Amino acid sequence: MTKETAIKLFEQKQIRSIWSDEEEKWYFSIIDVLQVLIENDRPRKYWSDLKSKLIKEGSEVSEKIGQFKLLAEDGKMRLTDIADTEQLFRLIQSVPSKKAEPFKLWLAQVGRERIDEIEDPELGFDRLMGTYLKKGYSKEWVNQRLKSIEVRKDLTDEWDKRGVKKGQEYAILTDEITKAWSGLSVKQYKNHKGLKKENLRDNMSNLELVLNMLAEATTTEISKEKKPKTFVENKKIAKQGGTIAGNTRKQIEEKTGKKVVNTLNAANYLEKNKELE
Repeated sequence: MTKETAIKLFEQKQIRSIWSDEEEKWYFSIIDVLQVLIENDRPRKYWSDLKSKLIKEGSEVSEKIGQFKLLAEDGKMRLTDIADTEQLFRLIQSVPSKKAEPFKLWLAQVGRERIDEIEDPELGFDRLMGTYLKKGYSKEWVNQRLKSIEVRKDLTDEWDKRGVKKGQEYAILTDEITKAWSGLSVKQYKNHKGLKKENLRDNMSNLELVLNMLAEATTTEISKEKKPKTFVENKKIAKQGGTIAGNTRKQIEEKTGKKVVNTLNAANYLEKNKELE
């Protein structure tokens, strides 16, 4: 089953999600959904108790719950209970919450939007731009960020062709590219900016984004020409692509006298935007 992971926002709360191309529907992290609905810091305990209650009542909902590896707060991929929209509707009925109805409307909207985006991919970019603008990012930065998503998609499409596996192998190659252009691993880079589970690219400056795009686009082009057949060869090419962007970074730093990779994150950039308004 081909799946695409994503983060969806409900009232600024993150819901980890997976889209199944085969079934054409979303699956959502039950823990994240319960975190929103019950508004306390023990959603796992609540879900454990709720499952026991549903089993005792003879409900089939808990039996149909699946699991998928999703990115956890510690940065590792961990098995997480997931449910589709229909299953969540039934679960929500068992959860006393004032947010139940708004959440149901949100679920229906998310499902409809994805179908629309499949029919017209440009809608996905329009919605994403709207989300970033609402958060306070500048239009210039958003345009750059959307371009970086396109560049990343080209790279992962190329990796798919070369037999690179999603998940750990993607992460290893991304780390190679990042280290080669920035001088830091992804983990070190996030620590440098004071990040935990936040998306690193969402916390980059325009120049950082441009160099990251250059590294990924160059890696894509080298891979297309050399057609690597093994993971080791892909890793070598990832380093080559990143190194080219890394050399550019060093030249920029030499001319400007300033470090490109900085400690600023989204909160800092958004605060600057507010000051300029």
